[in-house]
Amino acid sequence: MTENTRVIVIGGGYAGTLAANQLLANKNLTVTLVNPRPHFVERIRLHQLVAGNRGATVDYDQLLNPAIRLVVDKVTHIDADAQKLELASGALLPYDYLIYAVGSTTTTPDIPGVAENALSINEFEHAQQVRARYERLAPDAPIVIVGAGLTGVELAGELAEAGRTVTLICGAQLLPSVGEPARRAAAKRLGKLGVQVLAPATVVRVDEDAVTLSDGRVLTSALTVWTAGFGVPRLAADSGLRTDALGRLLTDETLVSVDHPRVVGAGDAVSPSGVPLRMSCQAAGPLAARAVKTVLALVDGLQPVAGGQIFVGQNVSIGRRAAVIQTSRADDTPRKLFIGGRTGAAIKEMICRGTVYFLKQAAKHPKAYYWPQGGKRAEALKVQA
Repeated sequence: MTENTRVIVIGGGYAGTLAANQLLANKNLTVTLVNPRPHFVERIRLHQLVAGNRGATVDYDQLLNPAIRLVVDKVTHIDADAQKLELASGALLPYDYLIYAVGSTTTTPDIPGVAENALSINEFEHAQQVRARYERLAPDAPIVIVGAGLTGVELAGELAEAGRTVTLICGAQLLPSVGEPARRAAAKRLGKLGVQVLAPATVVRVDEDAVTLSDGRVLTSALTVWTAGFGVPRLAADSGLRTDALGRLLTDETLVSVDHPRVVGAGDAVSPSGVPLRMSCQAAGPLAARAVKTVLALVDGLQPVAGGQIFVGQNVSIGRRAAVIQTSRADDTPRKLFIGGRTGAAIKEMICRGTVYFLKQAAKHPKAYYWPQGGKRAEALKVQA
């Protein structure tokens, strides 16, 4: 084992922060976390940031072990052959091993007017823009949210509960990742809050003050928020590392890059064997733990062990007083059982608080985080990209 082995983690989200802390299980590692922001972003709180009922950041001094060096900068290029990172500031950072945990970001579809007239809440700065626009709206100004996955439904519920006029455009279906009983419960709650749910409905154009649907309907909109679809940063692809079609780093089952044995992936931006997990903080934690185990094995000259993944469910808040908790099989397919209403809301809040709690615990005790590993890969990864 080499002393003072340098490990750099790119990205300070759920996966990157946990990975940085857990690496300190080996006291001979020098760990650096590179992140473009000086604070941790609770992405699962961004809809609350927009509504103005809660912030969405936590100081890293609460979440990172003091032994970890935090570099607030943006990585612009990975020179995997030379084992160094190029930063936006012009600095160069050499490494012995790298954990690539850059997370996910928004995508802009090729639909007229979306890039110019629709906003997103997929990143902190985007959510701040939406919040700034939202604060300037008249109380009765119409808001259109495009995309009825977890993010779109949560934002619609939050704003409608605040008394706003909200239309939710679902595409083919409301909450396509949950089961039919949970979907009906979510639709009922949205209806009680006054959200106009349009499904099926497809957007073909976005103007500054209107949204046009494929059936010719034109909806007036003072604020249009696009929540349909996620992408990943292009850093890996632009650095010459092999990626999947979306840009996620291609790795083997131990999360080692198929190109470079000292680059390991974790979180939303990794695609093990070309079969990625659902983008979520539920997947980010286990992937981070697996990535750390791989790095620690490599540092010790051992063969990394492949691991699986177990999902337990999905949760979506619909305002502050209700939520839908969809239980799932280990492969992320929904079961019939769900929990709704105020009980669901209490569980959802507990889960949100728990994500930060586990990071704080990992900062104190690198081995504190544990998530059960799935069985065979073929059984554990029957999930949609």
